Amino acid sequence: MSRILTGIQSSGRPHLGNILGAILPAIELSQQADNDSFLFIADLHSLTTLKEGEARREFVRAIAATWLAFGFDTIRNTMWRQSRVPEHTELAWYLNCFTPMPMLQNATSFKDKSEKLAAAVNAGLFTYPVLQAADILLYDANLVPVGKDQRQHIEMTRDIASTVNRQYGEEIFVLPEARIDERIMTIPGIDGAKMSKSYNNYIDIFLPANELYKVVKKIVSDSTPIDQPKNPATDITFQLYALLATDGQVSTMRQNYEAPEQRAGGYGYGHAKKELYELLIERFTTPRERFDELMAEGNPELERELRAGEEKAQAVASETISRVRRVMGFS
Repeated sequence: MSRILTGIQSSGRPHLGNILGAILPAIELSQQADNDSFLFIADLHSLTTLKEGEARREFVRAIAATWLAFGFDTIRNTMWRQSRVPEHTELAWYLNCFTPMPMLQNATSFKDKSEKLAAAVNAGLFTYPVLQAADILLYDANLVPVGKDQRQHIEMTRDIASTVNRQYGEEIFVLPEARIDERIMTIPGIDGAKMSKSYNNYIDIFLPANELYKVVKKIVSDSTPIDQPKNPATDITFQLYALLATDGQVSTMRQNYEAPEQRAGGYGYGHAKKELYELLIERFTTPRERFDELMAEGNPELERELRAGEEKAQAVASETISRVRRVMGFS
């Protein structure tokens, strides 16, 4: 059986790009009989950029609600808050003492963030890969699904783990493998760039229907007249629609783009955006309803699910920490 570990930062509510690119593929993996999926909400990692406590609490709840709304099975698998299992930070300190500074200085993600944040760069961003390594090694994970931009961090995790294993002459840690699905495409945001909270170009599918429609109508399009042919390959609305629709629906919209004169009154981007909105509502009706139910004030289900997951996670984490304390002389 493969143990699969996934971490989700609590820096915002999950958007359409997160759902299509990470959440649904991870849930699909978790449903396979020979997989044991561990999902943690990386609220400690979010502190590197998000300082507001109330916002973090709300984002943590929204992330947990999203995974449950899309069918993550917490009986068969495990979901918890990183901050509620103190072994994460304990192991991170031990690993810091085996991590060469040049390795962290050469981390591509740190270099990128240093350029963007300048004076706002903090030590947490610098040592981020070490805490990430602790997150992974703590649970003896075999596979870690990541995007291409995180491949280097998994390699760093393996290097750190190998150093510890060599130092003590035994397999303290399992060496994880990165699972990178080359088929997953970049989900475009409403401006055509990669959908991201950082770019404020995302689609939040859990918004009330009228607000969701307003966001969809903001999708950037060109000025081609309603009665003129349009190129579906370069249009953001069509690209998003094609990610969600059936082959038949995609074929129909493509025909409307390329031959709008065949429809009475033509076919413009406004028509396409309305169809995308209707498809979002249709496709995600059940998750939207379940999300609202879980997020409702006074509903104890989210907290109950998270606490149960934290007990399961702590049981595994404590075994790993016991091994580490033994060889390092802390027990």
